[in-house]
Amino acid sequence: MTQKNDSRPLKICLLTYRGNPTCGGQGVYIKHLSKALADIGHEVEVISGPPYPHLDEKVRLHKLPSLDLYNTDHFFRPEKFSNLLNPLNMYEFLNMCAGSFPEPYTFSQRAYKYLREKKINYDIVHDNQCLAYGIGEIARELYPTIATIHHPITVDRREEYKAAQSIYQKFKIYRWYTFIDMQLKVARRLSHIITVSDFTRKDIAAEFSITEDKIRVVHNGINNEYFYPVENGARPENTIIVTNSADVPLKGLKYLLEAVARIRKNRPVKLTVIGEPKKDGVIQKQVEKLGIGDIVHFTGRIANEDFADYYAKSAIAVVPSLYEGFGIPALEAMASGVPLITSSGGALPEVVGEAGMIVPPADASALAGAITYLLNNPEERKRYAKAGLDRVASLFSWSKAAREVTSVYREAIDAYRRL
Repeated sequence: MTQKNDSRPLKICLLTYRGNPTCGGQGVYIKHLSKALADIGHEVEVISGPPYPHLDEKVRLHKLPSLDLYNTDHFFRPEKFSNLLNPLNMYEFLNMCAGSFPEPYTFSQRAYKYLREKKINYDIVHDNQCLAYGIGEIARELYPTIATIHHPITVDRREEYKAAQSIYQKFKIYRWYTFIDMQLKVARRLSHIITVSDFTRKDIAAEFSITEDKIRVVHNGINNEYFYPVENGARPENTIIVTNSADVPLKGLKYLLEAVARIRKNRPVKLTVIGEPKKDGVIQKQVEKLGIGDIVHFTGRIANEDFADYYAKSAIAVVPSLYEGFGIPALEAMASGVPLITSSGGALPEVVGEAGMIVPPADASALAGAITYLLNNPEERKRYAKAGLDRVASLFSWSKAAREVTSVYREAIDAYRRL
């Protein structure tokens, strides 16, 4: 067991119930943190359910197969019905059919069984916001265990309740988020929690009934392989880019669409949305209602290698979220040298600082005003673009995050040793 003030490299196990970086921020976190930890000399292994992460060659992947019910090749059904002979798989399938989200729980049970049987000599286990009962068992019986909480999911649940337009929709939301009570209980059992901003630290403490002194803040880094300024001439005028998830109410796209509709009454404007809205979903209907289908372009999913070129073809980037526990899209825009407008939702002001324009959340009028101001002032756009690049370079790197996470590991290992 690691001793206090021991500086030797650690053997680290990262747990993530789904790891593919195209599935969201948790996959991005696992990919880059695991590489950064390996780069500073630690031995890093990842245990993941499908879809599996894309990892650096220095990082070993342990695959924990599941029913993978959200795989588009066999959506909402097992690939082989014989898989349902396994009781845990049957539990996962029946709960999915009932409208809940069992994946964190079932992954945690698989991970606990795997680690108990394999008896791998890890110094620390680091959970990536699964926070299910099996994680609690790993912490109690097997290894020093910490977790990263990117932001409290209770906030997502509240915003989706607000956006629901019928009792049936509210019931579906209630069913989906039944895993939250489990996460609250498990988080309280862990000695150390990492989160990604001071704002989120306070929110987690309040939402989870956890004292702030057990929560450590480690900012995310940025992947400069994909997000960097492309020098290919002047950016096209009157162009806006947004990369937030289209149909998630918390991401605030509806307010940006309203702002664009206001702006087009007085000047040309074009909005590029990285992603694709649900067919006949709220966002698609709003685009039609506002009559802006001719100036709003949804790209669908794009390759990581294409992000820099999309940013290079945009005069302004906007992050209109109602709440962000950190705000990776804001960081990516700044790293790409694009002048940025964000809302003040959640941790965004902490991430952006004075390197972008900040407006109140859920305020289409304020968004329209800020966008118009920057479109009219090219020198201000240059100033914000430079400020963003400088801020990213000084504060947000995965190597810095890895060093700070390692310090938390050593604290947790020492606390475990003293039990």
